[in-house]
Amino acid sequence: MERPPNLAAAIDAAAGALIGVLESATSRHHVTVSPTQLRVLFLITERPETNVNRLAELLDVVPSSASRLCDRLEATGLLRRVADPRDRREVRLVPTAAAQTLLRELKERRHQAVQAVLDRMPQRTQHELLLALMAFAQAAEVAAAPADAPARTA
Repeated sequence: MERPPNLAAAIDAAAGALIGVLESATSRHHVTVSPTQLRVLFLITERPETNVNRLAELLDVVPSSASRLCDRLEATGLLRRVADPRDRREVRLVPTAAAQTLLRELKERRHQAVQAVLDRMPQRTQHELLLALMAFAQAAEVAAAPADAPARTA
């Protein structure tokens, strides 16, 4: 099957539409933290061993900027700095219960917003989209894998 010449543009447009749906769901939630602060909370939730230096690497910022972000989140009660039990010199970033509740609520709202869009699509198209997204994710994993690492399969 020949690929349409505008496939990449169509995917870019769809990604833009998806981002719009997700941002709309987030903004309707009246979140009091910035998108960057939300990203920090998502990152440290996904990576429990994160410290300020690792967070700076993940955000591609200098450690002092990451530390200031953490200061603001700590002041709002969404983040705690705790000593690593294995190395007391190391400080880990931990989301608070309030942060976990916020992230859980946001995720649910985002899923509901995406589901509302999917519900306007025919069932068959939803299934085709699912298969296409799974294939895209697998191709992206292969593309991102180091050359000497074996490709992962589902």
